[in-house]
Amino acid sequence: MGKVTGFMEYERLEEGYEPVATRLKNYKEFVIGLNADQAKVQSARCMDCGTPFCNNGCPVNNIIPDFNDLVYRGDWKNAIAVLHSTNNFPEFTGRICPAPCEAACTLNVNDDAVGIKSIEHAIIDRAWAEGWVKPQLPKRKTGKTIAVVGAGPAGLAAAQQLARAGHSVTVFEKNDRVGGLLRYGIPDFKMEKSHIDRRVEQMQAEGVVFRTGVIVAALPEDSKVTNWAKESISPDELKAQFDAVLLTGGAEQSRDLPVPGRELVGIHFAMEFLPQQNKVNAGDKLKGQLRADGKHVIVIGGGDTGSDCVGTSNRHGAKSVTQFELMPQPPEVEDRPLTWPYWPIKQRTSSSHEEGCEREFAIATKEFLGEKGKVTGVKTVRVEWQGGKMVEVPGSEQVLKADLVLLAMGFVSPVATVLDGFGVSKDARGNAKATVDFTGGYQTNVAKVFAAGDMRRGQSLVVWAIREGRQAARAVDEFLMGSSDLPR
Repeated sequence: MGKVTGFMEYERLEEGYEPVATRLKNYKEFVIGLNADQAKVQSARCMDCGTPFCNNGCPVNNIIPDFNDLVYRGDWKNAIAVLHSTNNFPEFTGRICPAPCEAACTLNVNDDAVGIKSIEHAIIDRAWAEGWVKPQLPKRKTGKTIAVVGAGPAGLAAAQQLARAGHSVTVFEKNDRVGGLLRYGIPDFKMEKSHIDRRVEQMQAEGVVFRTGVIVAALPEDSKVTNWAKESISPDELKAQFDAVLLTGGAEQSRDLPVPGRELVGIHFAMEFLPQQNKVNAGDKLKGQLRADGKHVIVIGGGDTGSDCVGTSNRHGAKSVTQFELMPQPPEVEDRPLTWPYWPIKQRTSSSHEEGCEREFAIATKEFLGEKGKVTGVKTVRVEWQGGKMVEVPGSEQVLKADLVLLAMGFVSPVATVLDGFGVSKDARGNAKATVDFTGGYQTNVAKVFAAGDMRRGQSLVVWAIREGRQAARAVDEFLMGSSDLPR
């Protein structure tokens, strides 16, 4: 490493945030990234640890010590080359990845981990600013055609890799814009959509064709398709027109909460609420947008999607925001010798929580209360673990006021339409059944049909989607050509 003793000399420096009062006025990104000097110092903290567990902690296996060393030495151009060798879209992961690499950092055993995510963020932003991110055209065309169904991170990563291998790639996306949950699930204040747009431009220059507003399903001839798609194409048509088909849609089936009062007006899935604001930010005109202005908002679900609902509700001007989590409140600091290098369970406070939110742990929803068909409150009860089971705490019931309830309890599986249309076998959770073996990986039971990303593994992180997209691209390339030079 450039500075062997750096981890003993320098402290971790977090990226900065704009003041809460400022950032709540808009939907722009508010993270203040590291400047070149700060990034150099943070890179100097990377230890010469011999076995860099961060590489395995990172789902795409970023070569972290190498790009840290290059940043320390001021060689930013080679740093982005190293970063791009394993990650097609570091501007996505550098903003919204929870950084499992940092949990696995050797320094994290008894000190603050190296700020890997902030360094990655600095590298890719510098690369775009310097004009180093350019289309990579294939040296030859193979004549093979591939359909990628789903333009989320898995589909985008796969499409880019396959285009660079010389194949003709067409990406089909049911929504009006490319990006999947990156576009219509992640709030703009966490990741502005210009980052997706410029990657799409790069990929188009590399030969990728995007067809938006197209739903892949076998629909009746008189069907109006959907309220978001303009046209449809059947699975049989795709299989007939292309040499291979890769399914990379998301796990979009939201987990419901079937308790009394669920039918009341004002109770919505998070994925009804969040995409609407993203569409408005993009300039779309929506009638009857779900908004939290002046309302008492209850968010049920303590994960990232719930946090995104909190941040969006605060920007709407909610009167109050309360977030429920069924599990007990975790410790503020993890037991590092016990959990390292694995992802630890600990209390995590997001920037949205800091903007204003009451957090309730070990709480369950028993009933939604309402008047004249509209939700007015939530009846809850405290819960605790006893003998390996979750039981209600006697006498702990209470009623909280609610004008808007957002269900953010995760996703159970992909919407079945696409998988059923292709006849793809499913696993016990309703995901596409496909292995990740080195030979024949990502293949489904249907000839020349592959599956990757959330559609195969279930709800997961953006970085896992990118990994699966890259690996599936290699599997498809091997299937078509007999061998592949694409990295796995």
